[in-house]
Amino acid sequence: MVDIDKAVIARLKTHGNNFEVMVDCDNALKLKEGKDIAMDDVLAAEKVFSDARKGLLASEAQMEQVFGTSEPDEVAKKIIKKGEIQITAEHKAKLVEQKKKKILEIIHTNGIDPKSGVPHPLSRLELAFEEAGVRIDEHKSADQQVDDVLKKLRPILPIKLEKRRIAVKIPAEYAGKAYSSISGFGKIERDDWLTDGSWSCVIEIPAGLQNDLLDSANRLTHGEAEVKILKTDEGE
Repeated sequence: MVDIDKAVIARLKTHGNNFEVMVDCDNALKLKEGKDIAMDDVLAAEKVFSDARKGLLASEAQMEQVFGTSEPDEVAKKIIKKGEIQITAEHKAKLVEQKKKKILEIIHTNGIDPKSGVPHPLSRLELAFEEAGVRIDEHKSADQQVDDVLKKLRPILPIKLEKRRIAVKIPAEYAGKAYSSISGFGKIERDDWLTDGSWSCVIEIPAGLQNDLLDSANRLTHGEAEVKILKTDEGE
């Protein structure tokens, strides 16, 4: 059972009633995300409250009416999954840092400097974050925040999100091992196994991964890969 002194409140307001349980913040959030967590590792008390801070218990009749059961573990699961969980300052800081890293990764992978056509170094993006005073919302996903973050970064650092189409041809002796590596960079639009055993493809990738794909193709083939960046309307 969770230490009550370290527990936070998970709350669900429904049908005109308030239902609360005392939970471990990290494990309750994992359960809410759909992970299989034992309730002993989630609950600080096998009780459902109408007001946890005052120690007021929820009515069993109300729980039966709303949840179809008054069994504390089952009610608690529904409260956690459908309701709100208080987030500790420590967990909030952890969430913010995780989402900041994810947003940086998305921009670094998909964005380029419009002038040079190459990605901004990750260290430069991090500095721009600080200069722009970007604030991360712990309640929103990283994907949901990318557009707002870009608006704040662009006055400091020109960034363009772009896809690239690249034609790749791998000699026969390297084709087998190169296939899975190259295809992992993006969406294969077309691929062919040629009569000489070589493999060719056209792949669409985030612009920021262009150099990584070129490096990977050359490394896998000891520099024998043929790679060509295509224009939007250009075939292989």
